[in-house]
Amino acid sequence: MADEKTPPVDSAPADEAGASKADNTSAEASPKAAAGKAPKAEAAPKAAPKKEKPPALEDKPFTEFIEQHFIPKLESALKDKGLDDVQLTLNQQPLGVFGVSDRESYWHVKGKWQEGDRQFNIAFTKDDISSPKLFYFADKGSQPSTIEQFMGDERKITLDLLVLFTLRRLNGQKWLARN
Repeated sequence: MADEKTPPVDSAPADEAGASKADNTSAEASPKAAAGKAPKAEAAPKAAPKKEKPPALEDKPFTEFIEQHFIPKLESALKDKGLDDVQLTLNQQPLGVFGVSDRESYWHVKGKWQEGDRQFNIAFTKDDISSPKLFYFADKGSQPSTIEQFMGDERKITLDLLVLFTLRRLNGQKWLARN
């Protein structure tokens, strides 16, 4: 009884088999050829496909993001701080700041409360939440006179950061809480 290592009886003698193998494999003896002819390992079973993440809120179109996400969340946060009569809107208008003659229209998130006595605007210079933003405000129905950079140092703009920075800026005016 022959095992798997024993050559069959009708095969060529070892000298001839070795010589013919050497002729056929001399081209395969180079490392490059050997690398290309390496025996293939069995393919590992494929992992379950990853669930595709829904696109981030911040990747939505500008007006959709502002109207459906930012304004409602900011309104809720302001009501939590005690501002029940706040009105938030999104519109396109020129900067309404005293002494500014720029007539170019920008997207504005405008907040008003106390029957319009207090208002703030966040102006987006482009229809992109990552674009440079400006902040200005007015008290007692006066016209705003100072424009400030808003969120200028932030690399990534998220919904939560927009709300946080807005609340922080309004609190800086002492409009949300007294110190």
